[in-house]
Amino acid sequence: MKIIDLYDPARVNRIPDEIHVLFSSGNFLQDGFTISKVELRLYNEREDEKLGTFCLITSFVETDKGSIEMIYDEGFRGNDPLLRASEFLKSNLGISGLILRSVISLREKLT
Repeated sequence: MKIIDLYDPARVNRIPDEIHVLFSSGNFLQDGFTISKVELRLYNEREDEKLGTFCLITSFVETDKGSIEMIYDEGFRGNDPLLRASEFLKSNLGISGLILRSVISLREKLT
C-alpha cells in the first residue's frame, strides 16, 4: 500500500526532480515496522523572477507494511534545497524523528 499524505496528492503525481537516499541498506525496526528505505524527494513547482524556484520537499519511507510520502518542507529555498535538507537531517539526528513520524502516520492510515 502506498500512502500519499498531502493535502493535494496531485503535487507528487510525477517523477521527482531530485531524490536523496538517506537510508537504504539493511532493515531497521521501528514500532513493529521494518524500514527498508528513507528518501527526501524534490519537486520543483514554479519559478518566480525575484524569489527563484518554489519547491516541495517530501519524505518517503518504505516499510514492510507499505510506504508513505509526506511533506517535509516547501517554499522558496534557494540553491540546493534538497542537499541542505538532507545534511540538516543527518547532522541533527532528524532521520529517526522522520521515521517515527512516518510510522505513526502509516499506522493511522492502515487502521
